[in-house]
Amino acid sequence: MVRAGSGKTTMQRRKRIRKLTKGFRLSRHNLYRQSLTTLLRARAFAFRDRRVKKRQFRKLWIIRINAAARARGLRYSEFIAGLQRSFIALDRKSLSEIAIHDPATFDKIVEIARKNLPPALAAQHAFKAKKAVAK
Repeated sequence: MVRAGSGKTTMQRRKRIRKLTKGFRLSRHNLYRQSLTTLLRARAFAFRDRRVKKRQFRKLWIIRINAAARARGLRYSEFIAGLQRSFIALDRKSLSEIAIHDPATFDKIVEIARKNLPPALAAQHAFKAKKAVAK
């Protein structure tokens, strides 16, 4: 005799899975086997992408800081090196927000970073400044 697959607990479990797959397209939300497979994949992607999101935002902040620093005559790496040597402990998210919403403050931060550049970089910037003035 074939085992019954339509009992109370089975139906409750399937209903719970269908409820979790609400909003999935086509048969992925109402056919049990497909919804279960799709739900497992969705949860795996969600777990992975919670970490990927952090990487992507850090990348975006670095791009913004680099653009703002280059507009003021410093590369990103030089800017960060100057900040570390001047013991300014602002994270990249804060720096990018300051660069966008408060350019005057960012100018001051860049000047502080420029004053505290490592000696080799400071000499290099001084040489570039002399060369630019000579032209």
